[in-house]
Amino acid sequence: MLQRTTISFFGRTNAGKSSLVNALTAQDVSIVSDIKGTTTDPVKKVMELLPIGPVTIIDTPGLDDTSLLGEKRIARTHEVLSQTQIAVVVCDATLDDAFGQEEQSLVLALKEKNIPYVIVFNKWDLQGGESLAEGRAFACESIPAVLEASKVCGGISAFESVSKAVGAENVLKVSAAQNTGIFELKEKLGSLKGQLKTKPLVSDLVSRGDVVVLVIPIDESAPKDRLILPQQMVLRELLEVMAVTVCAQVENLAEVLKKLGSKPSLVITDSQAFQQVSRIVPEDVPLTSFSILMARFKGTLEYSLECTRALESLNDGDKVLISEGCTHHRQCKDIGTVKMPAWVQNYTQKKLAFEFSSGGTFPSDLKEFKLVIHCGGCMLNEMQMASRLEQCKEQGVPVTNYGMAIAYMNGILPRSLAPLGLSED
Repeated sequence: MLQRTTISFFGRTNAGKSSLVNALTAQDVSIVSDIKGTTTDPVKKVMELLPIGPVTIIDTPGLDDTSLLGEKRIARTHEVLSQTQIAVVVCDATLDDAFGQEEQSLVLALKEKNIPYVIVFNKWDLQGGESLAEGRAFACESIPAVLEASKVCGGISAFESVSKAVGAENVLKVSAAQNTGIFELKEKLGSLKGQLKTKPLVSDLVSRGDVVVLVIPIDESAPKDRLILPQQMVLRELLEVMAVTVCAQVENLAEVLKKLGSKPSLVITDSQAFQQVSRIVPEDVPLTSFSILMARFKGTLEYSLECTRALESLNDGDKVLISEGCTHHRQCKDIGTVKMPAWVQNYTQKKLAFEFSSGGTFPSDLKEFKLVIHCGGCMLNEMQMASRLEQCKEQGVPVTNYGMAIAYMNGILPRSLAPLGLSED
């Protein structure tokens, strides 16, 4: 299954973050220069990185950027935390305060968000030996003591004291320029990935040999010559558990079900076809949607379910935000900007005002909205979805999911939740 691990690199300007990213990926992902502030915005690279697998690498601007736009750049760097699953804190080993206030604050934020991290002392080759320059250092037993007390203990290197504070296994010596310590960093990142929680998307709902029908509409809004990511992910996981997987379109679904000879164990449909599919699939055949499975996978299902009833409280003039995690060319019958607004207007019989967001853009101020309807979030990781959900919670704005909203408006929400062992109540 395609589950990209987001690994972000943080550190001060000229700590060598970009050089380290390039060394780690063996590619020129980031521009490298001796000029401070060369990386002005987070740089993303999607790739395969062994032994980790599919990853998104993010190189961020310096935490101490003092340029004219520095504050905005630093803010963008901290925004990256909301999508980071593993963090690499890059320290400049040539500095007396290699692990200074910027690094301390960052580590504290990582700990608060429960983001696994590794601290890397880069430019180790410039030390001329095995010891760092003596300077500011923190002789403490735990990282909270480092962060809160910030005690200066002369004669103890920053590397040694930080290693003592967080555990030697979490602090590495590397040289991006000499390509040393890169293998160890990859291995460490691989072990940190192993600590991340993994969830099944659909494999826990079926067994080997079960027949599963996937309803995949091929219409004006379908992407050209490919399947969308949730369909790919579900198909891949079903193949892994050796379920018998059959793909159909709405137009030939009845024919496909008839040819099967026996009832399938599960039918999974694109949410926008929920109404037609629910009429075709017999009531005693479990039915759900890709979007609802994605909500469970991303950890937003239960709260989104709670908020679905907010559709009932909408009034004339209320603003509704429809948000998608991806950016794509809008088709004539786009679900987010065309179909969903029409369905909501028709269901509520209210004159509503709709606004839209897509990709990495999500409004910071949501108070003007009475409801947020979000896509399944296949292009966003669990951290990003959790951040958006928490943002809605904090501002008291209900947020639900495409699949649940469509099922609710068509009166089939209980049926679509039943395969997951849930009920509407």
